[in-house]
Amino acid sequence: MSWKTSIKSFKSYLTIERSLSSNSVDAYIRDVQQLALFAENKKKTEIQIEKSDLSEFVAAISKSGKSARSQARIISGIKAFFKYLIMEDYIKADPTELLEAPKIGVKLPDTLSVEEIDKLIYAIDLSKEQGERNRAMLEILYSCGLRVSELITLKLSNVSFSEGFIKVVGKGNKERLAPIGSTALKYLNIYLNEVRNHQAIKKGHEDIVFLNRRGKQLTRVMIFTIIKQLAEKISLKKKISPHTFRHSFATHLIQGGADLRAVQEMLGHESITTTEIYTHLDKEYLKESIISFHPRS
Repeated sequence: MSWKTSIKSFKSYLTIERSLSSNSVDAYIRDVQQLALFAENKKKTEIQIEKSDLSEFVAAISKSGKSARSQARIISGIKAFFKYLIMEDYIKADPTELLEAPKIGVKLPDTLSVEEIDKLIYAIDLSKEQGERNRAMLEILYSCGLRVSELITLKLSNVSFSEGFIKVVGKGNKERLAPIGSTALKYLNIYLNEVRNHQAIKKGHEDIVFLNRRGKQLTRVMIFTIIKQLAEKISLKKKISPHTFRHSFATHLIQGGADLRAVQEMLGHESITTTEIYTHLDKEYLKESIISFHPRS
């Protein structure tokens, strides 16, 4: 067995058996490939790797300047790889069993205020060809709390205008229903009727909601670029991405008193622990409010 063979079979396992998204699979494979390169320099196969080799590898990635969060992610990927090797009976003992990842605190995601979201949307130039599309996209990101991958793959056949819901295909092809607000529906209708209906659409993209000027599905990079340019236009100091709209969606719901389980369902989180991070954000919001307005603060 070789690194190349085991990585290939590990990739198939992640894709087929664990049904992970292509982005998640690629991240796992990149992590294992880093270890493979390190091990090949030591002339060791995956079966010959020992705890001391892994400790040396961890020390090397630490010295390379990677953040604690990146190191922890790489170690997590490697642990998954060796668990797979045990499951397939390629090895008997797990060399990662006692391997420790660096301690990382809970990183609270950046969020936008309602006013900042409004400013970003108002900054869209509606006189330009793609203005209506970009406004509809941002409204849906914020209204439904979508991931960027869910936004670019959103299908017309999954939008229920009468019911006010969209069917979202999330991580691992898991489906969920997300309510869509009246404002987002209004601007989506404008985009569909006034812009998309007049486009020449490429074969295979007929059911995709948001299209580029060539009539094809948008890329993740394009969404990031659109948001980055709008942030620069309004001189927003925060570093934001499409995911910031998702964080803002959840935070504003929690601040408004929404049930945590309902927010979990709308975000498509497998574990409520992931959703609970937004309660920490809410506590910060309450703390800031008290400090700002309480006479004894």
